[in-house]
Amino acid sequence: MFSKDDARTLVGIIGNIIALILFLSPVPTFYRIWKKKAVEQYSPIPYLATFINCALWVLYGLPLVHPHSTLVVTINGTGFVIEIVYLSLFLIYSDPKKRLKLVAIVAMECIFVAVLALLVLTLAHDTKLRSAIVGSICMVGNIMMYAAPLSVMKLVIKTRSVEYMPFFLSLFSFLNGVSWTAYALFQIDPFIVTPNGIGTLLGLAQLLLYATFYRSTQRIMAERKANGELGLAEKHGPVTNGKAQPHINAV
Repeated sequence: MFSKDDARTLVGIIGNIIALILFLSPVPTFYRIWKKKAVEQYSPIPYLATFINCALWVLYGLPLVHPHSTLVVTINGTGFVIEIVYLSLFLIYSDPKKRLKLVAIVAMECIFVAVLALLVLTLAHDTKLRSAIVGSICMVGNIMMYAAPLSVMKLVIKTRSVEYMPFFLSLFSFLNGVSWTAYALFQIDPFIVTPNGIGTLLGLAQLLLYATFYRSTQRIMAERKANGELGLAEKHGPVTNGKAQPHINAV
């Protein structure tokens, strides 16, 4: 018989797959960096944010902190490794000054997570308290990261164009929020439900904006092409594949 735990596991696996797609979405960007041997105007900030986000969720999902969260650990552990690869490419192809700054930030993030883990595991003596401490920090971080697309949404409304808000990134961000909200509701985990519930609403808002301004975008791009004009990406340099750089949440 298909039990509640089986359903939770199935939803978690789906969430893992969707989150993995999101983690891999910057691959074309890093292929371009590798091919040109330069980071150009790309910013490491989204990848630094995702790096520490994944590390915190791995800590949260450990049996000593929040038991029965294997699927939280697997996807965030995978994301952690992927972000290491991305940040390594930034280190290789950045100039020395930026490289030193990047190393310093990564070191501070690692120290923060290590100190947090040490304090939680030694001073908090039960998993309920450990979950509350680590989960609260993870929740705040996730809410901040889910709020990142607000600037892109503002640009869409201002320009009446979704040119810089990729449809599939918005779609999978929405699906990611839905899947992890559903996963958390099976055992009522407020630290996963809250940020992903917000993420689901923001993802839905992006899709509604896309539906609203898709036709006007096509018209604007057609007029620009006819007039031989450049878009914002061509005028001001690359963002990420000519699009807004995503902050990625696995959970």
